[in-house]
Amino acid sequence: METANRTLTTDVIAALTYWPGIIWVGQKNPPDPVDVTVLPPFFNELLQELPWWNRDWRISDVEPGRPLEINSDHHGLPAAFTEVSVPGTAGSGSGETLPFVAKVGFAGDRLIRFQAKIGEVVLGPAAGPAGQLEPHPFARVLTGLMELRGIPVQEMAVETARSPSTIHMLRNGKLNPKPLLAREVAKVLGMSEADMRVVAGLDDGSPQ
Repeated sequence: METANRTLTTDVIAALTYWPGIIWVGQKNPPDPVDVTVLPPFFNELLQELPWWNRDWRISDVEPGRPLEINSDHHGLPAAFTEVSVPGTAGSGSGETLPFVAKVGFAGDRLIRFQAKIGEVVLGPAAGPAGQLEPHPFARVLTGLMELRGIPVQEMAVETARSPSTIHMLRNGKLNPKPLLAREVAKVLGMSEADMRVVAGLDDGSPQ
């Protein structure tokens, strides 16, 4: 599912930005209610595009969420966008229900981020093709840190005594560092080994 290429309708935007709990300064009465029933079909459409989604489950109802204006300096995201977490309920064909929360980020009428949590399971668009492992999130962090510090692949390879292909694999998510490599990368980036281990998802029990 490619959220970046999706355009939101005016009805969906109105429902996402409607928050009846807000204090309307200078107004005697809040604005007219907005039809938030457009959101379950919208969320179901997004979830149906996930190749592994169990289509027996559907979002049955939602409640208005609080929209927040976010200022961002993350690569690939607009400088400012709106983010809202919409609570609701997901139900299966057998009658089972679970709490549901959708986190939606959008700029203007363009959807830029979507994530959902059903019960204790977090769902989101796949970054890799079907049948392939998802890139490890360490890749994006490492790439951003190297670019921020102006460290090219070749320099990182030399400083860690690794091949450039290894660094490329770290950056594209095909390889996650072992503790020793995490320590070496941390040194080149000027970070603590402890911080780098957290970024790489290495627990305290990982062998040194």
